[in-house]
Amino acid sequence: MTLWLAALMSSLLAVVASPAAAHELRPAIADLTATADRMTLTITMNAEALLAGIDAEAHDDTTESPEAAAYDALRAEPPEDLTARLREAWPGIAENLTLRADGADLAPELSGIEVPALGDLEIVRDSVLTVEAALPLGATTVEIGWTAAYGALVIRQFGVDEAYSGYLTGGALSDPIPLAGGGAEPWPRIFADYVVIGFEHILPKGLDHILFVLGLFFLSLHIRPLVWQISAFTVAHTITLALGILGVVTVPASVVEPLIAASIVYVAVENVVARGLTPWRPVVVFLFGLLHGLGFASVLGDVGLPPGQYVPSLIGFNVGVEIGQLTVVALAYLTVGYWFGDKPWYRARIATPASLAIAAVGAWWVVERTLL
Repeated sequence: MTLWLAALMSSLLAVVASPAAAHELRPAIADLTATADRMTLTITMNAEALLAGIDAEAHDDTTESPEAAAYDALRAEPPEDLTARLREAWPGIAENLTLRADGADLAPELSGIEVPALGDLEIVRDSVLTVEAALPLGATTVEIGWTAAYGALVIRQFGVDEAYSGYLTGGALSDPIPLAGGGAEPWPRIFADYVVIGFEHILPKGLDHILFVLGLFFLSLHIRPLVWQISAFTVAHTITLALGILGVVTVPASVVEPLIAASIVYVAVENVVARGLTPWRPVVVFLFGLLHGLGFASVLGDVGLPPGQYVPSLIGFNVGVEIGQLTVVALAYLTVGYWFGDKPWYRARIATPASLAIAAVGAWWVVERTLL
């Protein structure tokens, strides 16, 4: 038991050494348009991660990579310097980018680079590469893909009816995309793709959301308190996820992220001072769920919604988030609840120390996201 508690405290507090979600490696988004003789890809991406040589297939966050220092240095470079680096690196990038028309390879051409001005260095900067390729006469389909090391790639087709959209991982090549339209994926496949995206945002990428859910879990092992809390949280984040991604509600990440950290502190501290479910706990969890929903909406906004498939993708993402949260609860129960939940010392030796560790991490994030 002592060893388990030491491992828990060490692993939670070790999180403080790296910024939460500040350098998360998100999928790149490639928007496809085409004319009779030319195709254009507008790729929104984390150019610094690519230039630093970070393997986005192997890492979820730049701080996990051996190239983290190189990434941080590139992140601090002004737009003109990063633009020059991208032009110099373009031949290598082109070799790792696959464009085909009716099965024949195309030669990608770099026609534009847009790098935003320097801002908060703890916020990912999205650069835009415009890539073009000449199409053979009479081409009907194209295929797109890039190396697995560049990470996931979201492809969205524009300017046609029933446009194609796809979420590619592991260096996969897209299905043949009809240039005239009609290549929209069936909604069950879109739904399944976004379930995966939602789940991955919780496990392994959503550490702040994981700690919040664990805070709910450590209040009590009785089913009624957990159901009340999870239900309130689910309803709340579902509302703001939908409103946020549709643009009805917009709150800057600089406001949302510190408040999410504060919500972690609150639920963890209340676990220590309260003996069970208080009348106001579900209400407070609901309010915090609204904040977390805005955080989910920000992530889904980064990935993008496929044109014409908003409903299945939005529902799929939310289902994935829910499965991720329930998985966190199940793993916590199987790790400590099942074995020690009925012991008289469970609260004093497990639930309270774990809650204090969670509160400490959340408190550090509040400071980091507001003052540092």
